[in-house]
Amino acid sequence: MWDDPDAAQKVMRERTALDTQMQACLKMDQALSDNLELIEMGEAEGDSDVVSEAEEALRALQKEAAQLELETLLSGEADPNDAYVEIHAGAGGTESQDWAQMLERMYVRWAEAHKMKVEIIEESAGEEAGIKSATLLVKGHNAYGWLKTESGVHRLVRISPFDANARRHTSFSSVGVFPVIDDNIEIEIEEKDVRVDTYRASGAGGQHVNTTDSAVRLTHIPTNIVVQCQNERSQHKNRATAWGMLRARLYELELQKREEEAQAEAAAKTEIGWGHQIRSYVLQPYQMVKDLRTGVESSQPNLVLDGDLDPFMAAALAARVKGTTAEVEDLD
Repeated sequence: MWDDPDAAQKVMRERTALDTQMQACLKMDQALSDNLELIEMGEAEGDSDVVSEAEEALRALQKEAAQLELETLLSGEADPNDAYVEIHAGAGGTESQDWAQMLERMYVRWAEAHKMKVEIIEESAGEEAGIKSATLLVKGHNAYGWLKTESGVHRLVRISPFDANARRHTSFSSVGVFPVIDDNIEIEIEEKDVRVDTYRASGAGGQHVNTTDSAVRLTHIPTNIVVQCQNERSQHKNRATAWGMLRARLYELELQKREEEAQAEAAAKTEIGWGHQIRSYVLQPYQMVKDLRTGVESSQPNLVLDGDLDPFMAAALAARVKGTTAEVEDLD
């Protein structure tokens, strides 16, 4: 380990992950024993309050156990890694761009609720409101493992706040999720296959950012994959980040080829429109969010748009790992 710091770092990450899992199991085992003893004591002494509190703690423990059981499904080689989340507005102008920004906020809220950090790598503002596109870097254990189930087209039905006649509109935006890969994973990219463009950054960022060609866009010609970065003031730093994103995209493409699920591969390539959505969010004429892959529903879209995505992710992950549309207990 002293001779190879990179290998040592990888081993320490694995050790930390295993230790975290073991400690969680030991903590749950102790909590189970303690609460069972409390119930026995409460019943023996006729203290209904103690029994009630212990039973409530056991119900919470049951939910925690279900969550940990789901995490055992995150066994892919890139599942523990950080993740890039790309969001692109579909056709529809301001309405779809506003929807894309709502999705961006939804994933930021989900990440924050799971104690993960979020960095905005790139964000292109819409003409009147919302965003045309955004790339988020979500940092946290198993970030990619959970978020990979979100790749696909998301459909919104609502009364448009931008329509003076208050008509109902349907909007689409696409989401793509890619793992941040370690430097020791070799991804061969020939420079002749990549077109490099520099341009002036848009949006917030200060005078220097908006007046120099610091933003970088890379186009991988063989696959037509495009990545861009504009969050740093230095073109050199943006270029390095963009190359890392390109490697991640190509690695994800290779992972898709290994998997026997056509849906995972199609998610990054499908048209942003009818017939390709993975989830529908209906705000009018009724309130409903439905995942079209697993059938999981929620009648509280406000909570879902505020980051309550775990039931949808859990069901999609179970179906993806087991190869069937599995029924997963609602974690609410």
